[in-house]
Amino acid sequence: MHFQLTDDQRALKAGVRELLEGRFGRERLRAAVDAPRLDRALWRELGAAGFFALRLPEAAGGVGLGLPEAVLAFEEAGRVLLPGPLVATHLAAGEVAGAATGEAVVTAAYGGLVEWLEEADVLRGDARGGASGASAATGDSGVEVEVEVEPVTAVDSVVAVESVAVVESVDPLTPLHRVRGAGGPDGSADPLVVLLTAAEQLGTAARTCELAVQHARTREQFGQPIGAFQAVKHLCAQMLVRVEMARAAVYAAAVTADPLDVAAARLLADEAAVRGARDCLQVHGGMGFTWESDVHLYLKRAWVRTRRTGDVTLSEESLAAELVAGAA
Repeated sequence: MHFQLTDDQRALKAGVRELLEGRFGRERLRAAVDAPRLDRALWRELGAAGFFALRLPEAAGGVGLGLPEAVLAFEEAGRVLLPGPLVATHLAAGEVAGAATGEAVVTAAYGGLVEWLEEADVLRGDARGGASGASAATGDSGVEVEVEVEPVTAVDSVVAVESVAVVESVDPLTPLHRVRGAGGPDGSADPLVVLLTAAEQLGTAARTCELAVQHARTREQFGQPIGAFQAVKHLCAQMLVRVEMARAAVYAAAVTADPLDVAAARLLADEAAVRGARDCLQVHGGMGFTWESDVHLYLKRAWVRTRRTGDVTLSEESLAAELVAGAA
C-alpha cells in the first residue's frame, strides 16, 4: 500500500512548524532551560491554533481532524522540544474544561510518573487506571505530601493517590514527580499516549539528524569538512535510516491505530530518538557534550519520554507473541 501525505496534511505540518519555530525558537528554548516555567501564553496560543482540539468534532468546538493529523502536529512539537504535558492535555480535550482551548493545563500519571505536576491545573490517570483529576500541590523540599483526588469524568478509574515525591529529572525542561498509587498496574500505557509520544520522538530524531548533518558540513578538520570522513558519513547515514524507518512505522500506526503497529512505532521511534541524539553528540565531538550545545537537551528529553510509555519489554513481548503466532 502506498501512503502519501495529502496537500492539507502537508499544509498542517508546515503551519505547525512555522508557529512553533516562530514562537519557540532556540532563544526561547535556552531561556526555558534557565528558568523552566510553563509558558501559559504559548499554551493558550496552541489552544487557539487548535493543537489540543485537533481530533475533537467540529460540533464540539474542535478542528474535526483525525489521528494522522495529530501525529503530524506532535512530530513538529518534538522537533522543537516544546515543553509541557502536551499529550495529556490533548487527550483531555473535550473531557476537561479548558483543555481544548489551552486555558487549562492537564497532566497525567503514566506509570506513576507525572510531568509538570506543580504547573498543572488538573491531574488525571492514564486509561489503564490511576489518579483521576486533582489540583496537585507538592512541597518545595521534595518531601512526600498528601494529595486529595476527585474524579474528572465518570468514565475514569479513580484510585486514592497516597503521596507525591519529587523525582530528579535528567531533562531540565521536564520536571517529574512520582505519584504513589497511580498509573497502570501492569506498567502499560494507553496506545494513544504511546503513539503521540512516538510522534514526538520522531520529531526529535529528525532534528538531531539535521543538526548532525549541518555540523558535518560546516566543521572542518585537516582542511576539509568532517562530513567527508567515512566514519562521520556512516553515523549520519545510520541516523537517517532510523528516522525514515520510524517515520514509516509512526505514520502507518496513525492510519491503522492497531496496538501492534503502535508498539512497533514506539520501539523504532525510541531507538531513532535516543540513538540519534547519541550519534549527534559523537558527530559534534567534544563541543556536543557542553551545556551550551543543544544536543544534550534532545537526548535527555528522549530518555524521559521512554519512561512515559511504560515498560519497553511489554511492547517487545506483544510483537514477539504476534510473530510466533504468525509463524505457527
